[in-house]
Amino acid sequence: MIKKILLSSFLFLSLQSFAQESTASPYSFYGVGEIKFKGTIENKAMGGIGILLDSIRINLQNPATYSHLKRTAFALAGTYSNTTLKNSTDKEETKRTTLDYIAVAFPSGKLGLSAGLMPYSSVGYKIQNANTTDAKIYKGSGGLSRAYIGAAYQITPKLSFGVDLGYNFGTIETNAILLNTNTQYGTRELNTSDLNGVNINTGLIYQTKLQKLDVVSSLMFTPSTALNVNNTRNTALITYGNAGEETVYGNPNVFSSNNDIKLPSKVAFGAGLGKIKKWFVGFESSFIQSKNSGNLYTLNSNATFEDATKIAVGGYYIPNYNSYSNLFKKITYRAGFRYENTGLIVNSKAINDAALTLGFGIPVGGNFSSLNLGVELGKKGTTDFNLIQENYINLSIGFSFSDRWFVKRKFD
Repeated sequence: MIKKILLSSFLFLSLQSFAQESTASPYSFYGVGEIKFKGTIENKAMGGIGILLDSIRINLQNPATYSHLKRTAFALAGTYSNTTLKNSTDKEETKRTTLDYIAVAFPSGKLGLSAGLMPYSSVGYKIQNANTTDAKIYKGSGGLSRAYIGAAYQITPKLSFGVDLGYNFGTIETNAILLNTNTQYGTRELNTSDLNGVNINTGLIYQTKLQKLDVVSSLMFTPSTALNVNNTRNTALITYGNAGEETVYGNPNVFSSNNDIKLPSKVAFGAGLGKIKKWFVGFESSFIQSKNSGNLYTLNSNATFEDATKIAVGGYYIPNYNSYSNLFKKITYRAGFRYENTGLIVNSKAINDAALTLGFGIPVGGNFSSLNLGVELGKKGTTDFNLIQENYINLSIGFSFSDRWFVKRKFD
């Protein structure tokens, strides 16, 4: 019964849960929006490192890890975000609740297979500039989702290679309104972009022993890819009410066009050591060629892209993996830190993002399934240079189920 429930949930949530606005960041105006983390809660709670091998849990960051699974694994998670946006004079609080990912993986000897769905990027902002005579209002929503299928093969007992094939799709809508007290009508430009395209993600992972310690190293590469974009631009004369309602006058002008937008390539390297059933600590460095990234619309003169970098460190500790009498000794305690140059430059200032992370993995129904909790305390941007600083708290909860599926019964 539990397997049928999980599969039904997978199909239902896949169809409905990723058409969501999962950010309130004004920086999501640029590119294809705010790029979302593409790992599990377990990874996020350790600063975002994706180098861990696990025989019962899915690692969504490095596809090479699928070949190390010994049981069928199913994972899903969501996050509640509380963000305070502030500049040099004002501040505002926003809240969001979103689904982070849903995935399943199957072992088959030296081969591992996986499939899942997760957000790639999110757009969600409302910016208003006003003086005594003019007002400019900018709004945006939507984003990209990524559905993937992946496979990994254990080349040797120590070395594995994996690849994900992903399909990115979604709709981004932006709305720019210009108002003037000296004119009867304002103007509105509504842009709707439907995006889709295929990309791949590859990974290598190597595990060996150094005396009594497990040593793991990881390499991931995502080549640059192009998304097809179908644009529709709708311009009209409007009046704008106090509650934000828009009334269109006359016939809008509608224009359509097609173009491509480039997603950047990424290289990530990581390494770590520990005793897998007791403790582990590692680091990961990522380099993203976002300097030549595309933007849906012409960037403002005050914004450009540069190549992005990310550094993450983290690990976990399990007091007693095999404890039968004390639940707290079986809990996995996780912690980490990450620092990221996002690659976005606004008003000649690089937009950086840093966070401390904590998490817990609580066994459910034995040692193979778990309830995972994570906390992320971070800061993005700055109040200097007429910019906006985001102070955020992300609370995540997820489930990782592991069981032996598709095993032929010996007795009926």
